[in-house]
Amino acid sequence: MPTTRNDLPDNTRKATIALLNARLADAIDLRLAIKQAHWNVKGANFIALHELFDQIQGRVDVFVDDIAERAVTLAGIAEGTAQAAVKGSKLPPYPTDLTEQKAVLQAVADRLAAFGKLAREAIDTADEAGDKDTADLFTGVSRQIDKDLWFVEAHLQ
Repeated sequence: MPTTRNDLPDNTRKATIALLNARLADAIDLRLAIKQAHWNVKGANFIALHELFDQIQGRVDVFVDDIAERAVTLAGIAEGTAQAAVKGSKLPPYPTDLTEQKAVLQAVADRLAAFGKLAREAIDTADEAGDKDTADLFTGVSRQIDKDLWFVEAHLQ
């Protein structure tokens, strides 16, 4: 492992870097699924959903960057390629043939909920490893994902 002046123990950094890369794969997958929804949604609320999905995708893009940069900050490598995301994502594959707004909303909501759960698990895992900064990063991710899920679910009621 590369050297760093970061005072977290090597075993903490190794465990946290693996955790960050696992969630990075999920975040990249989520970002692309939301963009797929943004491009293809159809229906009476097209423009509202098109814009909502674009805003959510922009926030997820920030999470992708924050997660990757945290891994590198800990003297790790950010595994952020499409191939790494496909190999590592725990999210269900997004159906690329969806266009009807209710089906698209349900698919996006399912993935936001799944990612939110993984982010909350990452909070506990990072905290148990002794990395409170990474736990804090995932706390912010979880909080925003829950809010975005609320926005999406509001369209399903």
